[in-house]
Amino acid sequence: MTGQPAGLPGPWGAVLYLCVTTHVRTRPVRHAFRHRGYLWLVDLDHLPRVPRALRPLAGFDARDHVLDAGPTIRQDLDRWLAEHGVRLGGGSVLMLTQARVLGHVFNPLTVYWCRDAEGRPLCTVAEVHNTYGGRHRYLLHPDAAGTAGAEKAFYVSPFFPVAGRYRMRLPEPGERLDLTVHLELDGGRPFTATVRGTARPAGPAALLRLALGHPLSTLMVSAHIRYQGVRLWLRGLPVHPRPATAPPAAPAPVVPTEEVPSA
Repeated sequence: MTGQPAGLPGPWGAVLYLCVTTHVRTRPVRHAFRHRGYLWLVDLDHLPRVPRALRPLAGFDARDHVLDAGPTIRQDLDRWLAEHGVRLGGGSVLMLTQARVLGHVFNPLTVYWCRDAEGRPLCTVAEVHNTYGGRHRYLLHPDAAGTAGAEKAFYVSPFFPVAGRYRMRLPEPGERLDLTVHLELDGGRPFTATVRGTARPAGPAALLRLALGHPLSTLMVSAHIRYQGVRLWLRGLPVHPRPATAPPAAPAPVVPTEEVPSA
């Protein structure tokens, strides 16, 4: 995937992935579901310049990702990394995410792959969002296979406590997107999420095909997660309330949701 200023193919220097996301819960009840959609892979220094007529189908707004009042996603991420002892030194960042569609977006997981100025991998950042308006970043240093672990430190699903550990396999995507997130808790893996996808260069025709095939895609993601959460609640799963010390989040309906650390 070379030849564009952003190092990615296509007229917009970005990639679209047609994806299938799967969630599998193994205890205390078994429950699984999947949904289809699409994700963007973009260079934070060369965000796609989408024509005005198509901008309702693809918007990249810093407010959807920044933890503070950073002026751009890249500047906010640079600041956050520096606070955690990582300096990119003019390196590049690829971001896998959903774009805004008709003014709405919900990203269960946004992934940033960070390289230094020589093109060497420095770190990976997993940015998790919950359906209550909160977000949290995990700084990862994956091995050669893209695998890393992190202690769970953020409330995602009311059906799991803020405990245990994530084992994430997040290799930088190419022609194929292949991500896996396990929740490890009490000696087992009660939850696994996977994202599998195939790449296509981002451009007007590709975006229109995906938008028509998956209308209101970002709204459907959040609605589907809430629907699955209600199903689990109706099956009698105990609810873990949000910790009182959780960081403040934008007001949102408190609706049961499935664990969502997946794109």
